[in-house]
Amino acid sequence: VQLQASGGGLVQPGGSLKISCVASGNIFKINNMYWFRQPPGKEREFVASITIANDDMTSYGDSMQDRFTISLDKAKNTGYLQMDNLQPEDTAVYICRMNIYWFSTGSRTYFGQGTQVTVSS
Repeated sequence: VQLQASGGGLVQPGGSLKISCVASGNIFKINNMYWFRQPPGKEREFVASITIANDDMTSYGDSMQDRFTISLDKAKNTGYLQMDNLQPEDTAVYICRMNIYWFSTGSRTYFGQGTQVTVSS
């Protein structure tokens, strides 16, 4: 299984961006998906998660609840993070993580390579 994140870029403060994470390979089902981010010179932090087994329950990190929306298109094995009202402090590499089930391997966790989001005027 491979995860490919994309959609990052440069956006002005107050702008919006939607990033995606596509899973490919042997996939029976996606159990959950997480987005993390790592700002320059700082530690990785939790952004959002969605748990499929729990009625697509979502969770968000501090300061993101009202601005970010996580979603998952199960048919396309693609997760998304819609980010609105972006601020300079949202500048970071955004990394996706999925827990995926396949018959021969069971449930395993996979990471994407990250996509850069830069918020600047």
